Amino acid sequence: MPTILIIDDNPAVATALDVLFSLHDITTLRAETPAAGLELLQRETVDLVIQDMNFHADTTSGEEGIALFHAIRERQPDLPVVLLTAWTRLESAIDLVRAGAADYLGKPWDDRKLLATVNNLLELSEARRELSRHRDGVRRRRDALRRDYDLRGLVYADAASERVLSLACQVARSDLPVLITGPNGAGKEKYAEIVHANSSVRNGPFVALNCGALPGELIEAELFGADQGAYTGANRAREGKFEAANGGTLFLDEIGNLPAAGQMKLLRVLETGRFERLGSNRERQVTVRVISATNAQLRTLIAEGRFREDLYYRLNAIELVLPALSERSDDILPLARHFLPDNKQFSDDAERALLRHAWPGNVRELRNTVQRAALLSQGARIDVPALGLPAMPATAGASHEPDRMAIEAALQRSGGVLAQAASELGLSRQALYRRLDRLGIRRE
Repeated sequence: MPTILIIDDNPAVATALDVLFSLHDITTLRAETPAAGLELLQRETVDLVIQDMNFHADTTSGEEGIALFHAIRERQPDLPVVLLTAWTRLESAIDLVRAGAADYLGKPWDDRKLLATVNNLLELSEARRELSRHRDGVRRRRDALRRDYDLRGLVYADAASERVLSLACQVARSDLPVLITGPNGAGKEKYAEIVHANSSVRNGPFVALNCGALPGELIEAELFGADQGAYTGANRAREGKFEAANGGTLFLDEIGNLPAAGQMKLLRVLETGRFERLGSNRERQVTVRVISATNAQLRTLIAEGRFREDLYYRLNAIELVLPALSERSDDILPLARHFLPDNKQFSDDAERALLRHAWPGNVRELRNTVQRAALLSQGARIDVPALGLPAMPATAGASHEPDRMAIEAALQRSGGVLAQAASELGLSRQALYRRLDRLGIRRE
């Protein structure tokens, strides 16, 4: 049962509130003075405070009530406080609401309105506590990841990134091949480095090859090496990536671009650990952990006859699916600030613009945008024009109209406090209410 602390020097008022709340399964504690109320707060768990503003019959200044409110806020900043009094200095009441008071109701009060206010605040408090518990759990998991694994400096804040990262760390210690899928620029090589850094071969080399950056006739030589004279221009014997990665990890990016002959030889190496250099009949043996990555739909390539199905299953013992940056919006600002030089900072409008942009080029596009803006900005502050992002479509009656993703992200960061979310989004509270209603987002 929730507990409300009533701080009022009028026993009749306290008794009336006690009876009202007890009829609705709410426990009450009572204190007749500010000092007694603060002492109860020190030793009892309280969900909400209802406080009077005047504690002497011969004064209406409200000074004691103002001091009590600020003392409560100092001790428990998130505890909802409702001001309930016949005191009529509206300006001071508004000042306290601006300072964080949950609401202001006059005496005599309307039972239904008071109950509605109290129930809404109690529900919000429970939501905040649940959010706090969730954040504590997230913090513990992230601390454990940082403590137990080498994350290679990965910057992330979104839960979607954490899930992929946790899986990458779990599978790292096996020797199974890993296939990393996701859009271009999402950070596939960074996750390959994390898998290697936490594997049994972490002390061995990490060798990367972009299978889409070389013509087909050269990929086999890059992978398996070549003897002198194996092809035109081969003036000396050369070591391939498999030999270079022996005892470590070979990362094959854009694996979907590997030609058919290379696919067949790669399959054999995965099955036996043996291969031959081009132009040689001497078999070589290696021990290599293979991690591959692609932004292509390999199943579609298999159906089209452009990728071997048996190779797909060899590569895809474990799959890590990286979401696009637009699907992990809580990563945007931490990454953007990470890419920013220490002597630069974003304006509030610039950060809102970063959150609104769709980032089709993902982390790579974000990094390039931030680095370009830092280079072109004259002062320490980076504003919207320096980012060079496409302008948002004009919306009638508003300077800008944040989308659902930006609003939900702001609400999550504010813990559901609408005034704070509205300020972050550059909206009035009423404008945010209207936007929530249009999008069908529950206000609580």
